[in-house]
This record gives sequence, structure tokens and C-alpha cells, in this order.
Amino acid sequence: MFNPTEYGGIQTVVADDPTNREQIELVRFHLQEEVARFRVGDFGDPETIHGDDMPCIAVLEANFAALETTYRERADDAEVTYRSSDPAVVTALHDWFDAQLSDHGTHAQPG
Repeated sequence: MFNPTEYGGIQTVVADDPTNREQIELVRFHLQEEVARFRVGDFGDPETIHGDDMPCIAVLEANFAALETTYRERADDAEVTYRSSDPAVVTALHDWFDAQLSDHGTHAQPG
């Protein structure tokens, strides 16, 4: 799920089967790795998955210092909160969320 907010957005990843602990742990591991990479300006994984022309990745990479990413585990899933006070970064995040919704098809949903 991709939920844009006034400060950035929240990405929540839920395992297809909420009783599959192995899948939940894989989701959590993946998001933890992504947050660690994003914090140093490495958005290479989304580029690998979605292509080099993924909207706004260049803006996020160039302005990673203005982007705070926070990982949090929930009961049967995990989420990443993206926060920035820079309007250009917030807009880039919103565009990035829209592109991911489009790319992921039925596996993704807004809010």
C-alpha cells in the first residue's frame, strides 16, 4: 500500500498470507535493507525492479539528505515512513508512489 501524506508518505507491505511467518520475515528484511540503502542515497533496487526511467528516482537520490526514512514492524507486516520538509522531495515521493502503484498492478493499492 502506498499512502501519500503532506510530509511524504507511508509504504506498507503485507504478506499475502498473514499466517506465513517466513514470508512476513522476508518482507521485513527487504524493507529494512531498503531503508538502509535509501538513507545513503542508494535507490538502485527500485531502479532494478522498475527500470532506470522510474519517475523521480533521480530527485530522491540527489536529495536523499532531505529525506528521512523510518522502518516499523506491525503485527503481520511492516511499513516505511518517508518524511521531508522539502516540497520537491515530497512531490517526487508522491510521483514515485503513483509509478509503483501502476507497475505493481493488482498487488499494490493506494492508501
